Amino acid sequence: MNAQEPSIDELRATPKVRLNSPDRAQVDPYPKTIDELVGPDDVVRVIWESTGKMDFSALHSQFKSVVGHPGPPVTDRRILACLWIYAATNGATSAHVLAELCRKSDPYKWICGGVDMNYHTLSDFRVDNAAWLEEQVVQQITGMRLAGFVPLKNLGQDGVKVRANAGKGSFHSKEVLQRCLKEAKEEWARLQQEFEAEQPVTGAAVRAARERLERTTQALDEVAKVAQKREKREKGKGKTARASTTDPEAHNMKMPNGGYDPAYNVQLVTDLDSFVILAFDVLTVGSDLGQLNPMLEKLEQQQSVSLQDVNIFADGNFAKHTDIDEVAARGAEVYTPVKQAAQQIKAGKDPYAPKAGDTPNVAEWRQRMGTDEAKEMYKQRSKTELPNAQLRIHGLYQFLVRTLLKVRAVVMWYVLAQNLTTERRLRAQLA
Repeated sequence: MNAQEPSIDELRATPKVRLNSPDRAQVDPYPKTIDELVGPDDVVRVIWESTGKMDFSALHSQFKSVVGHPGPPVTDRRILACLWIYAATNGATSAHVLAELCRKSDPYKWICGGVDMNYHTLSDFRVDNAAWLEEQVVQQITGMRLAGFVPLKNLGQDGVKVRANAGKGSFHSKEVLQRCLKEAKEEWARLQQEFEAEQPVTGAAVRAARERLERTTQALDEVAKVAQKREKREKGKGKTARASTTDPEAHNMKMPNGGYDPAYNVQLVTDLDSFVILAFDVLTVGSDLGQLNPMLEKLEQQQSVSLQDVNIFADGNFAKHTDIDEVAARGAEVYTPVKQAAQQIKAGKDPYAPKAGDTPNVAEWRQRMGTDEAKEMYKQRSKTELPNAQLRIHGLYQFLVRTLLKVRAVVMWYVLAQNLTTERRLRAQLA
């Protein structure tokens, strides 16, 4: 016997503990079906049921792969819609992140139901069906209104600035953009020559050159518009106009932190009693001035409703006299502060007295805002901050897409998701 090996007596004296150690090579002894991955009351099931009310026939009819004929099957658009709505309630803001969640997260795997998912399909679907998506948003709001969830008595409007997918360094003057356009055209011509000479040219290079040319051209058009607007406000200011070569439609805006960043201005009209978002828009201007009537006009057209005897609440940034006059002409009462009222009172003036040039509606608004009743009612305006805060919590603090069209599509997914969550809460209250 080897001297180093323990004797039988020694082994008996110090027995080795029998352990049940992990064997990770074995198959899971308690496998689950995909349907068992989420509980019966999980919100993901509610979202899936809600997507069942949507009509996807127009989206599916675009594909030529049909039963009885050759061709691979296409991903059910209901799956994609459900994924993006659920993602908008959980802060998953990019297609890459969402594709990863579809492989690792149980609720997302439950939605897919065994269907493979890739980020490209997710990304394209998110922004390529804007008209269909807006129709779903409008129909969802209509359904809640007809179900009696929306009193349509007190409405609030507010704007939230969301950072664009563009850097400050991408903004250039007209002269610099002209040089950039010249370089982009030269690059495009070079690739065309290489292609005609049958030299190897990658599709990625062609796509990048084409997009660069398109964005630079659009940036030049945008900088001309900005220069014209600035020149109208103050002669000589047009020379300071800048536009981005990354996202030409994004403009520098004053953000809540006091600084300036490339951003979009998301406008929301909310029912302050139910917190249902009734209308939305995305603007490329930072100012809220003059946006009250256009948004309410859109609400009237989309929902076929009258604003007679409806109270409209907004902060002082919306107090444009022509807007107030037009909204009042619709039968609504506007509650927004009179600008510089405190300074006027300090100077011994009455800011609530009718002014020369005021229309009857504007004069009535001034007098109304001077009453204690109106000041008490105006406290409801703070409720308009709730939808903005919820959008931030769910991840809408920076857009990862570019161009106004795609940005609008992203906002619609968030509105759809937020209204669905609100509807669930309202139905629970009635149960």
